[in-house]
Amino acid sequence: MTGHLYRDPTAPVAERVRDLLGRMTLTEKVGQVNQRMYGWHAYERDGDGHRLTDAFRAEVAAYDGMGALYGLQRADAWSGVGFADGITAADGARAADAVQRHVVENTRLGIPLLFVEEVPHGHQALDGTVLPVNLAVGATWDPGLYEGAAAAVGAEVRARGGHVALVSALDLVRDPRWGRAEECFGEDPYLAARLTEALVRGMRTADVAVVLKHFAGQGATVGGRNSAATELGARDMHEIHLAAARAGIRAGAAGVMAAYNEFDGLPCVASRPLLTELLREQLEFDGIVMADGAAVDRLVRLTGDPVAAGALALNAGCDLSLWDACFPRLGEAVAQGLVTERTLDTAVARVLALKFRLGLFEQPYTRTGEQRPEPHTPAVGQRPEPHTPPGEQRPDPREFSERIARASITLLAHDGGVLPLAPSIRRIAVLGPNADSIAQQIGDYTAPQRPGSDHVTVLDGIRSAAPPDTEVSYAAGCDLVGGDLSGVPEAAALAAAADIAVLVLGGSSARSGDTSFDTNGAAVVTSANPAGMTCGEGVDLADLRLPEGQLALLDAVAATGVPVVVVLVQGRPHALPDLSGTAGAVLSAWYPGPWGGRAVADVLFGAAGPEGRLPVSIPRSAAQLPVFYNAKDHGYRGYVDQPAIARYAFGHGLSYTTVAYAPPRLSRARVTPDDPTLICRVTVRNTGERPVRETVQLYLRRLSGGSSWPRVRELRGFVRLDLRPGEEADAVFAIDADTLASVTRDLGLAVEPGELMLETGPSSAETQGARLVVD
Repeated sequence: MTGHLYRDPTAPVAERVRDLLGRMTLTEKVGQVNQRMYGWHAYERDGDGHRLTDAFRAEVAAYDGMGALYGLQRADAWSGVGFADGITAADGARAADAVQRHVVENTRLGIPLLFVEEVPHGHQALDGTVLPVNLAVGATWDPGLYEGAAAAVGAEVRARGGHVALVSALDLVRDPRWGRAEECFGEDPYLAARLTEALVRGMRTADVAVVLKHFAGQGATVGGRNSAATELGARDMHEIHLAAARAGIRAGAAGVMAAYNEFDGLPCVASRPLLTELLREQLEFDGIVMADGAAVDRLVRLTGDPVAAGALALNAGCDLSLWDACFPRLGEAVAQGLVTERTLDTAVARVLALKFRLGLFEQPYTRTGEQRPEPHTPAVGQRPEPHTPPGEQRPDPREFSERIARASITLLAHDGGVLPLAPSIRRIAVLGPNADSIAQQIGDYTAPQRPGSDHVTVLDGIRSAAPPDTEVSYAAGCDLVGGDLSGVPEAAALAAAADIAVLVLGGSSARSGDTSFDTNGAAVVTSANPAGMTCGEGVDLADLRLPEGQLALLDAVAATGVPVVVVLVQGRPHALPDLSGTAGAVLSAWYPGPWGGRAVADVLFGAAGPEGRLPVSIPRSAAQLPVFYNAKDHGYRGYVDQPAIARYAFGHGLSYTTVAYAPPRLSRARVTPDDPTLICRVTVRNTGERPVRETVQLYLRRLSGGSSWPRVRELRGFVRLDLRPGEEADAVFAIDADTLASVTRDLGLAVEPGELMLETGPSSAETQGARLVVD
């Protein structure tokens, strides 16, 4: 085989693919588009190590190869994998090499497999670094920081043998009742696009291929119901839900995952208009399309049998399955004439091309395959030191995790008097169900955390950051969910005896061994069995208010008269009552990760200023939904019983100082579609007494012209300025065709004639504008 063209690393990828494809049997081809086995079924504990299972050997033998193996190193409550039997950082590379070696050395053509790993916010593996969830990343408004984090996590994945990272990036929070809101960068397409391209660039520096989830429109399901129908029109799809995909594809994404939801009556995985006509032909994407878990099996309800279901997905443009029983029968589909072998070849070619581009035929194994040391675990409260295996230098993802947590903390409300906490405070009551729980601050899709790790809850962080003579008391006060108020009196008494109460409320996506799961790993949670969760896949809410016990605790603590700071550790925007007069300050900390407690404490005590800006709108109630800021501009005045606007607007975030904005200034007041370039400047001044990192936002508002009814406003840029007290600086925006483009009648993108307003300000609800004419 060494003389075959596909083995020549100097040959073009297309020629290597064509040569290899021409040597493959139908059975081998079917094997390359299958990802049927759960990775944790490929091995079992054998003394101090692991051995390959008979089931894995049989799966390889059945197709004389294997296209991809999902989740070899995944660990969580659904898989049932933990430290007793799973693959840790110490033996991750060795285990991956053992699997790969069996495939390469025991198949006719020796085609290496792809190791596909879940990397939703860090590698979902034992000892994998957990980043804050995507909503927290969105709240940073800092693509550069996220690109560095993605590179660091990618290096961690690659060192353990992973090749492909599955990362949620394409979904938008259009209905916060949806349990998977935490997996989104926010509600806005522009912000999501900038963070998606940062993700792809970062991972690519570590030689990790990214499959972006989910294509397309999954965040717009009706009623916030997971995996349900959408009522998207083609224009909404193009204006809102494709921007991140376009950006990810331009940045070099290796693949996209077809979403569970339907679009225009067809499940995404079965939609040729979506996967071929739009994705392949219009967006010119040449990577792989992967099915979501068991999504192809759902098509049996349409086709009546699994052979036809597999053919339907393949004909639509799906290249690689995930856990289903339909794609393994594609050989039968070819024999029955339901799909042509040429169509199968197209899918196989895309899978093979990715393997060639990753260099797996030349180097199928990790660099060393040697045992790696367990990660160092400092004492609680100690800053994490970089963990770098001998002979390697790579960025420390734990450092990035804490930096993202700190940059994401958003000050929603502040009376100007309670924060930062004064050095004179001697008694702090830390209360609430999220004050002392790592599990409840790290979000869904996380592996079990190593016992004795240096993780920091909010309570830990406050105790460590408080002056030595400060008394810090603690009580949970109530459970996360439910109406048991038996702990409220104790918590209220602690608050009454303190100088200030820090009340840590919010939600949880924590899974446990007692959690029930669907076949695809989504939690099965009902109103009769809430299981202590309020967020995550499978955990949708009809009512966005904080649970009864938490609201009662808030009322009881506020009634003591002690100053109250509310910290919301959450994975979705909960609807908030008017807290003016109840809380002196309100902070949002979207599941901030294992070291998030230290980041919260740094902001509370003023070691860091609040930098976060809302990536989503915070509603007043579920009854007023939707409240996303970029709705169509029909001039709706609001409901009779409550306003239609959000409690806190997209882009909102306060600081510990005051900032003044001048009106924007344009270098040109008129442009043409052929030459739409200009410069927009806005002067920003720090008028307070503390330094600030200010996120200056640029919005476009269409006043007239265009192909469709305009939106209220649309984010088209942002600049972050560091300003000392009294300092002023200009935020400068280079305006071009991408900034001014809108979706045309034929669903393309172009600069259209009309009158626009370019607006700048600190949030979508606080802008000043300058008129621009395009003619």
